[in-house]
Amino acid sequence: MGTVFSIAVRDPGPDTPGALRRIVERLHRIDAVFSTYRADSDISRLGRGELAVQDCDPEVRTVLAACREVAAETDGYFTERPGGRLDPSGWVKGWAVAEAAALLHACGARQYCVSGGGDVQTSGGPWRIGIADPHRSDRLTAVLSGEGLAVATSGTAERGTHILDPHTGRPADGLASLTLVGAPGTGIARTDAWATAAFAMGPDRALSWAARRPGVEALAVLPDGTKRWTPGLPAHLPPSGPADWHLAAR
Repeated sequence: MGTVFSIAVRDPGPDTPGALRRIVERLHRIDAVFSTYRADSDISRLGRGELAVQDCDPEVRTVLAACREVAAETDGYFTERPGGRLDPSGWVKGWAVAEAAALLHACGARQYCVSGGGDVQTSGGPWRIGIADPHRSDRLTAVLSGEGLAVATSGTAERGTHILDPHTGRPADGLASLTLVGAPGTGIARTDAWATAAFAMGPDRALSWAARRPGVEALAVLPDGTKRWTPGLPAHLPPSGPADWHLAAR
């Protein structure tokens, strides 16, 4: 998928090594079907018109249906065809993290953290999750803390301005990064897709949209380094968080 996955398990059981093997197999399978970096993947062949949807892996239909749901939830700011090219990666990466977490849960683990390309799903805890500073690769812009959280960040730090506003077709450049925190039960797949969509919205619309979603908080970093956040975000900051986080949400 063009990114790195990492897994931390605090309560490994006798079947954890087997679960990790199954996770690797599952991630490679998802990559084989959905990677836009592979010319032979089902999603690449579907995009070129070489396959019909009914001839693809059955999970392709499931993923495309999920993408349509997120598009409806975000007023069309999410699309599986950014720039007109079939690419459901905005759903698939977070979904892959969720699939890995589900396999850990199935083996009996209850204290774990799965991270993939900036998307994090935790179970148990509390866990501390660092949010990269989009302007300084050697710094964190915030540290979040909590139990059972889904945390997803979209931004320009690694791939530059690559997220398009589906309504205009132009690059979304109103934010440097946008992090969403989903409460337990939200799930990382949806949180990740929402983060992609919210980034495309720009800061004002993104924060107001996130504030209306139950259990979702947002942290926005603007191109000039200014931080803005939803009212409930400071509840996810550890006691040792920066002093300026006591300020009212902006």
